[in-house]
Amino acid sequence: MSAGKDRQRGRNGCDGGRRRKDEDGNRQHPALVPLTVTQANRLVRLAENAVAERGLPMRYDGEAALVPIEADGDPAKDGMFAGLANLARTVAGLPRQQWRSAVAAHFDQMVPEGGPPTIPDDLEGELYLRLVRASTIEPSWVERVPEFVPGVLTAPASYAGRAVAMHFDIDSLGVPWEEAARIGLANLRRLKDEVEHVVLQGAEIAMITGGMFTASRALVLDTVLRESLRVENPRFGCLVAMPARDMLLVHVLRDQTVVNAVDVLVRLTTCFFADSPGPVSPHVYYVTGNEWQQVTDYSTGAVHLQTAGRLSEALQRLDTDANARWRPT
Repeated sequence: MSAGKDRQRGRNGCDGGRRRKDEDGNRQHPALVPLTVTQANRLVRLAENAVAERGLPMRYDGEAALVPIEADGDPAKDGMFAGLANLARTVAGLPRQQWRSAVAAHFDQMVPEGGPPTIPDDLEGELYLRLVRASTIEPSWVERVPEFVPGVLTAPASYAGRAVAMHFDIDSLGVPWEEAARIGLANLRRLKDEVEHVVLQGAEIAMITGGMFTASRALVLDTVLRESLRVENPRFGCLVAMPARDMLLVHVLRDQTVVNAVDVLVRLTTCFFADSPGPVSPHVYYVTGNEWQQVTDYSTGAVHLQTAGRLSEALQRLDTDANARWRPT
């Protein structure tokens, strides 16, 4: 990822929402972040027009989704639901003149009512595993796929035009979960990353982008470290965040800059998770081998760090290593 792209992402992403709020003189919408109430109202109008043009009987629910309705306008018990949260984050980074086309493209990708996602013809070449936030998934589907870390699911997925379709009905793939996982991981390993190394507060952070499955590359972190970061089995482990579907953040522990790295990663992760399409996890994790330890806790509404366990042991070993290197001979 180039520095120019990073600066553009900052303008259109985390910072952009606050700036538009000031310009509009309007409060932020409580659900369709980072849009203001005025902007959210415009998005809803565009979305309702788009589904009407496509013959989809839907209506805004007053919060963050379009819901199915009967011919008389009453709520329907069955039918397609369409969340607007990701679409809000998408249009937030676009000029106003492009909103209509972006909304139209979004609804062109929707699966027809009652129809399941199309199964790829070539599973070996087209099936991936994807990380997805559990709270964004229909509750009845959650038990069909495994959890990677608390609150984040691992689902088989494939490209569907410019979008990604997730296959929660494992039976529809025609192979057991173990085979789907093998294929999905193998295809994830073949993807190529775009990497920018930035130094913030003295700590080096690898900002990894590249596509709709970038955050899911956390599932093959050993490959990312080896092929994209040129690091093999980091001695002290690393800090990792996957805030949104197209972003993976990594800090390899080498010295005491890890203290600042935690602070930087918390801020970046919070920012991208809040404002980017496809949010995955707001947390920072400490990873060593195949063990993932959640470092951040937002259960009280504010961030708290959890450094006990493996991360604490790594910090102690870093201290010992630093003292040994600087001890006079």
